[in-house]
Amino acid sequence: MISFSVSTGLCRFSLFHLSRKSCPSPSSFLFSYRSKPHKPKVRTQFRLYSMASSDSKESAANNPGLHTTPDEATKGYFMQQTMFRIKDPKVSLDFYSRVLGMSLLKRIDVPELKFSLYFLGYEDVASAPSDPVERTVWTFSKPATIELTHNWGTESDPEFKGYHSGNSEPRGFGHIGITVDDAEKACERFERLGVEFVKKLDSGKMKGIAFIKDPDGYWIEIFDLKTIGEVIRTIS
Repeated sequence: MISFSVSTGLCRFSLFHLSRKSCPSPSSFLFSYRSKPHKPKVRTQFRLYSMASSDSKESAANNPGLHTTPDEATKGYFMQQTMFRIKDPKVSLDFYSRVLGMSLLKRIDVPELKFSLYFLGYEDVASAPSDPVERTVWTFSKPATIELTHNWGTESDPEFKGYHSGNSEPRGFGHIGITVDDAEKACERFERLGVEFVKKLDSGKMKGIAFIKDPDGYWIEIFDLKTIGEVIRTIS
């Protein structure tokens, strides 16, 4: 679920705003939360945002800056891709196709700039046009795709140390999310395949949600529709 971020949502946990400290990192909620010892002269104050009982949490009244009527100029916009830079396309393509079940929708090579783009997603490639230009348009018409960018030579460069995943300091990008039919069975399979876990289903405060890593260390949230509603209800 790319457009939905549990870790971002937790930064507004119970709609409380921590007035003296910045929002905790996502990983602090994945595993544990420990409050700091009370200091008499430094009081940590919580401020509850006012919320009309008749308004939902998603209403404009409870979300300053939110526009509920999109500009007519944005009609037809949709979330199409998220790009990851990767070290080795052979390793990454194996992970996203064999482990996560995605298909390669389009490959674009740019010799002049020495890089390649691999667009993957959960689409039936049998319906893709055979003409290269039409296939590009077809690919870019599909929502929620992954764009893997490979700068030629990184896979064999002993000096290349890899890319920043966003989950170590300085923190930035967090994760993408994948909806599976059964999170427990999916995670059992990931374990058999040797996938690295950041968080397993039964660990941390948010039981029922798992996080795994792709070959470059990017985090991927794993959940199913049978349990996600209850998981979020228990923490919000």
